Amino acid sequence: MRLLIVGHMEGHIATAGRIATQRGAKVSHIGSVEGALNALRNGQGADLVMCDVVMDIAQLIESLKNERIIVPVVACGIGTDAGAAVRAIRSGAKEYVPLPPDADLIAAVLQAVAEEDATFIARDPSMQPVMQIAERIAGSDASILITGESGTGKEVMAHYIHRKSRRANANFVSLNCAAIPDNLLESELFGHEKGAFTGAVARRVGKFEEANGGTLLLDEISEMDLRLQAKLLRAIQEREIDRVGGTTPIKVDIRLLATSNRDLEAEVRAKRFREDLYYRLNVVSLHLPPLRDRLADIVPLAEHFARKYAAANGLPDRPLAPATLGLLQSHHWRGNVRELENTMHRAVLMARSNQIEAEAVMLSGQGLVPEASSPVAMATQAAAGRSSMSEQHVGVVGGLVGRTVADVERDLIIDTLQHCLGNRTHAANILGISIRTLRNKLKLYSESGVPVPPSGEAERAVS
Repeated sequence: MRLLIVGHMEGHIATAGRIATQRGAKVSHIGSVEGALNALRNGQGADLVMCDVVMDIAQLIESLKNERIIVPVVACGIGTDAGAAVRAIRSGAKEYVPLPPDADLIAAVLQAVAEEDATFIARDPSMQPVMQIAERIAGSDASILITGESGTGKEVMAHYIHRKSRRANANFVSLNCAAIPDNLLESELFGHEKGAFTGAVARRVGKFEEANGGTLLLDEISEMDLRLQAKLLRAIQEREIDRVGGTTPIKVDIRLLATSNRDLEAEVRAKRFREDLYYRLNVVSLHLPPLRDRLADIVPLAEHFARKYAAANGLPDRPLAPATLGLLQSHHWRGNVRELENTMHRAVLMARSNQIEAEAVMLSGQGLVPEASSPVAMATQAAAGRSSMSEQHVGVVGGLVGRTVADVERDLIIDTLQHCLGNRTHAANILGISIRTLRNKLKLYSESGVPVPPSGEAERAVS
């Protein structure tokens, strides 16, 4: 993990850096906010920024936001100045760490950032062929396409492959192609020169250069615009890129990984994804099965998340009661590992005894038909409900008459988002639309004064 420390903090800066280094972090130190911004613009990269509260944290966070440099910021300061801590948090800092530094607290902050990269739990027999292929090809430089439903752990698998590769000591850089507007994605990938477009306040190194010597993950690559796909193909073929507004090609040495929750062969047939790019990416393919097909992984994953969120919330580690295990194993997990993680986080907070009882487990989607339902079960359900279906249909249609399609669509999207606890990716998957389409609609709703549920807390935890 890469830690960037900003500020002086008297002699405590060396202590904090030493503790972080002992915990496995790669630590760099810069004395000013502008110096830190320049380092990040020029591709130094960081997984976490720790900034002295005497620095202008508000300016740092605002600049990071405006320049789309995504990195969490933790504030730290000497003593226990409650006012400084409050100001830092209000400015957007994720946490406040008092100095002199406590080794366990520093370790906890580092672990919270690196937690998702630490392990890939795969004990179910259906995962063994996947893990064997991953182990076999991790040491090569072959491009890998990782597919699977939303929430199955595609990004975690990408981290796993990087750690097993010969580039493990170099940078791992990821970019969510669905989260960046089309007109900005080229700059995020290839970088830009100062003044190349409105808002380009300084030269910025893109993800290709930042990952030079290491691994670049393009998450949800199926959401990339066709025009940009052509430029990406050239970059992969030639191993060189052009910054936006630049005049000199730049050589890069990367190992490329990509993920998609869509059927890319179907996207190719529909002319929404370039066939030549698909074959460039798909040197090796790894498909992660949904959690409902990985029953032996449910309990170890649940226990892992229970320990994780107990520690994160300062709560005792509680075992899962037998009834809880049965409940978890019988659920259909449309949201896969991400849904299980959210469920266990809630259960840890709701548990009141020395075990996590079934009453603490609040499952979502109980009224939805499991995707893995057998044809016999579905036929039985259909026969049982056929007598009342026409009455229900009349009632539903009667409730829609007089409303516009746009109004009905809006309510469906908002209700689905609330059901998914604000998780945009999960909601888009259920609705059958792209994450970009969902975000655009939510932006329109918000601008028109419609309350939109905030993003779920585990939105980026698993991909």
